[in-house]
Amino acid sequence: MPAVTVENPLTLPRVSASAGAVPRPVLAVTTAPGGFEGEGFPVRRAFAGINYQYLDPFIMMDQMGEVEYAPGEPKGTPWHPHRGFETVTYLIDGTFVHQDSNGGGGTIQNGDTQWMTAGSGLLHIEAPPESLVASGGLFHGLQLWVNLPASDKMMDPRYQDIRGGQVQLLTSPDGGALLRVIAGELDGHEGPGITHTPITMIHATLRPGAEITLPWREDFNGLAYVLAGRGAVGTDRRPVHKGQTAVFGAGGSLTVRADESQDSNSPDLEVVLLGGRPIREPMAHYGPFVMNSRAELQQAMDDFQAGRLGTVPVERG
Repeated sequence: MPAVTVENPLTLPRVSASAGAVPRPVLAVTTAPGGFEGEGFPVRRAFAGINYQYLDPFIMMDQMGEVEYAPGEPKGTPWHPHRGFETVTYLIDGTFVHQDSNGGGGTIQNGDTQWMTAGSGLLHIEAPPESLVASGGLFHGLQLWVNLPASDKMMDPRYQDIRGGQVQLLTSPDGGALLRVIAGELDGHEGPGITHTPITMIHATLRPGAEITLPWREDFNGLAYVLAGRGAVGTDRRPVHKGQTAVFGAGGSLTVRADESQDSNSPDLEVVLLGGRPIREPMAHYGPFVMNSRAELQQAMDDFQAGRLGTVPVERG
């Protein structure tokens, strides 16, 4: 970790908050519980225990792995439905193959992102390729769910294949941090992901002792999830470590700092920064469906059972 990097960050555009930006306070730091997803791969539930008013428009995020699979162990998910939101799968290490009933699909690996807008509904599957199942290997990534407003919940499904080399790379004034803008924008620099709900998604790597204070849209919320390493958040340097999420309050900038000393297996602080404009609509969530009412949830389940969300493609030998 990470797959997408540069030899000299000082060749990149540099970003920092203006001196007059109001720092965002840290409201809470939570620790993600562990669990299992799909056919049994380990996950950390990054948003568990956080009030939805601070998450909106994000619904959930799982850190998948980091795990070193033995031959025959790699696992994925079976075919399953979605309606009413977007799934974002960011793969840091390893390989995942996506296929959906709308014709979308592809292989993502080592810094690639798969962005699927479920909209009105589809079926999809994510699984390691047969070669990885046979050989085993490292697997590590994130899956983020982004809500859609009521006006977009029944839009046509869409699939975006974002290569790691397409992300916008930025750095801090001293070059101590590498910022990968996957979606949205930071200080006018836009990432490749096309979003319906306005959001920003950044993977930041901070060298030991490095600090970033980034401009942050005041109409967005602010979240920081630690993928690896140790550090601090906010101007009061609230401690955080791997598997923890920091919730920021209102303001125009957010601050993250890496500890001077890191573990040998995590030489840098790795953080995912998220911000989005709250939708502020009623949310009804059941399993793979995210709608605005219980009646719409029931309709989604009825449509799925009746085969109206698509069919599993027939394998042709």
